[in-house]
Amino acid sequence: MNKKVPHDAILRLSFYLRALKNFEEENIKVVSSKQLADFLKINHHQLRKDLSYFGHFGKKGVGYPCSALIDKIKTILGLDKTWSAAVIGFGNLGRALSFYKGFREQGVYIKVAFDVDEKKINKEYNGIKVYSIEQLEKIIKKEDIQIAIITVPKYAAEEIANRLSKCKIKAILNFAPINLVTSSQILIQNVDFGCQLAYLTYHLKFLKP
Repeated sequence: MNKKVPHDAILRLSFYLRALKNFEEENIKVVSSKQLADFLKINHHQLRKDLSYFGHFGKKGVGYPCSALIDKIKTILGLDKTWSAAVIGFGNLGRALSFYKGFREQGVYIKVAFDVDEKKINKEYNGIKVYSIEQLEKIIKKEDIQIAIITVPKYAAEEIANRLSKCKIKAILNFAPINLVTSSQILIQNVDFGCQLAYLTYHLKFLKP
């Protein structure tokens, strides 16, 4: 990945992709940067700048061909490929994420899950088999898992991340309330619901009743 590309610009590509799909569903073949930006309620100069990090798209005065730009963004984001994933921690959140259809739409297929609860181990839920956490390394290798989704409690997350780093996992999506860092080359995205909620409550203080 180009290190010069801002993190936020990469994240915004997903929103551009979603908007383009909406236009395509409405049988709109070509869309201008202003139309796309207005749909997303953002500045169209920002949109053009974001896209410029990855090349030149569309024609000046004409716009972007929806279908072609959708394919380009999918390629940029790696959504033109399929990725195998595993959920570590099959509690309420882990189970909900395992059954989330949006992952498959992005080419991410959750193949297995892991837990410590004997009542869940060796059972299948909607085609996803739950294994003992003790079998983590063996099953990760056997199933050629590339992405791990961590939903274990805070006290267990760091140990799990360290074990995953030895399994040649390529990426971790972490939902445990701890900022994970590993010494390996694993890509880590930390998602903290508490921090997101605090952001909202901070701004709520300034809203008029």
